[in-house]
Amino acid sequence: MIFIVGGAGYIGSHVNKLLSNEGYKTLILDNLSKGHEEFVKWGKFIKGDLKDKRLLARIFKEYDINAVMHFAALTDVRESIQDPGSYYKNNVKNTLNLLDAMRENVKKFIFSSTCAVYGNPLEIPITEDHPCNPISPYGRSKLMIENILEDYSRAYDFNYVSLRYFNAAGADPQTEIGEWHEPETHLIPIILDAAIGKRENVQIFGTDYPTPDGTCIRDYIHVMDLANAHYKALRLLEEDKSEIFNLGNGNGFSVKEIIETCKEITGEKIHTIESKKRPGDPPILIGSSKKAKRILRWRPEFADIKDIIETAWEWHQKLNRETI
Repeated sequence: MIFIVGGAGYIGSHVNKLLSNEGYKTLILDNLSKGHEEFVKWGKFIKGDLKDKRLLARIFKEYDINAVMHFAALTDVRESIQDPGSYYKNNVKNTLNLLDAMRENVKKFIFSSTCAVYGNPLEIPITEDHPCNPISPYGRSKLMIENILEDYSRAYDFNYVSLRYFNAAGADPQTEIGEWHEPETHLIPIILDAAIGKRENVQIFGTDYPTPDGTCIRDYIHVMDLANAHYKALRLLEEDKSEIFNLGNGNGFSVKEIIETCKEITGEKIHTIESKKRPGDPPILIGSSKKAKRILRWRPEFADIKDIIETAWEWHQKLNRETI
């Protein structure tokens, strides 16, 4: 059985679907502060929080768990700057609760990490050997756990894979699940909200970055490609190896380019407002996934940004029809 912590959230629910389709039994833990119980369409669901040590002890005693996948983190860079305490409590302290609960019986762990551990890149594309110098409490909280995982693996006969995502985007092509945050903070669904009439405009935070059109450039990776990487990481852990991988497409798109692509796909006008830069936003983040391709034999299926946005648009329309 695979224990998916945060499995009612965006990425965790897509991983749950893929693993279930591959024949794995799954157990989902989520406090539903960010996730949605409607997304747990596969496996067994337990509502609970990682701060509940008694619950964790009971889970590891009652269930035959082979590996843990950990998605239960706060992820908003700006929020982490405004309220770092909540990020260190949830992303670090609560993860330690999970690691300590599983230490005696479960030796395989997959960690949902982030490209935010790198900070401002010194070179593009970013490889796993790039220095880690995060510029936000969010990025620092994730790097802290990566350092802890390295120490635990040495001390406790423990193996892990840390997956450093670039910008997760898109949705399940069958539209059973997708991206649904309240409030929404990710660029593509915000733009699609404007296209569907849920918001009046899209704010562009910073137009004087050292990029061709002055807006931030990001590497977008489809959520089902992320899910597939977790499946392949699980297979790697069966060989008792620990690794760190970047997960991205290796291509960058600016905020303005994403807006224009959304206009093309939706056929709708999208109004924009130019605003000041946000703290913690590097100008360019593009990742090299050569290591994941070589070792995991992973290949993104949704390499075209139009394909990614089209799946997001299909889901977005369905979600709004069902929630209006």
